[in-house]
Amino acid sequence: MDIYSIFQQTKRQRTSDGEIVPILDVCDRSKKLLVIICPQLGDFDSLEYAWWLQRAQKELEANGVTVRMVGIGDRSSGQKFCEFTKFPAEWLFVDQRAELHSQLNLYPGLSVKLPRFSAAQNAWVNLILMCAGIGSPGTLGEVFRGYKGDQSAPQLIAAAEIVNAKPLPPIAGSFFDVAGGSGFQRPFELATLRLRNMAEVLGNWATYVPDPTYLTQRGGTFLFDAQGVLLYEHRDRGILGFAANMSQPLSFLEKGLIIDN
Repeated sequence: MDIYSIFQQTKRQRTSDGEIVPILDVCDRSKKLLVIICPQLGDFDSLEYAWWLQRAQKELEANGVTVRMVGIGDRSSGQKFCEFTKFPAEWLFVDQRAELHSQLNLYPGLSVKLPRFSAAQNAWVNLILMCAGIGSPGTLGEVFRGYKGDQSAPQLIAAAEIVNAKPLPPIAGSFFDVAGGSGFQRPFELATLRLRNMAEVLGNWATYVPDPTYLTQRGGTFLFDAQGVLLYEHRDRGILGFAANMSQPLSFLEKGLIIDN
């Protein structure tokens, strides 16, 4: 079965109303379709991806793109996720046991199994190893990029914006101007946003991650034309690897598929 057909036949709980409906329900079939399959909704990748999609929401809508996201968690996870990220709840569906991820053969993450450890305990061990770059290519480099800055990435925080990233005090966006300039991703800018995400998740861990069994599961991105033909796909191979180009995670939309720059 092709990927589009899988999505057509998949039903999951919709965050906005709790109904179990097809994930392509109420999709305008005359538009292109962008389907994001996320890891745990409390995962760095899920929160960061939603942030990028929010930045581009008006542009996506103006260019006739329907967006659907499926993440691991329950409805409470989805509601908390949407509350924090402002991602539209009617676009988000939850998959409590990562069954769609398995059906799509997405990378389940490192799978070291220690004797006498439960599935959840082994997931924690594997997550820690992946955060150290084991079984998770590119993760450490991406972590360091968040601290050192990136001239090829856009500026992420406006000068007048205030970022609350506990345990740090509130930080004005103009701080990063002083630290590194403007018009590109400055040193510590992305790391600060990731710290904000981490504080949010750790402060609401049980809500975001009701079942830690699937902590290592990775996601994927699938773009279709109005006829259901697959135009682009990316399958995550590690933590902080939700895009082929992490400096410009949505750059695949600029290659003549949707957005003309």
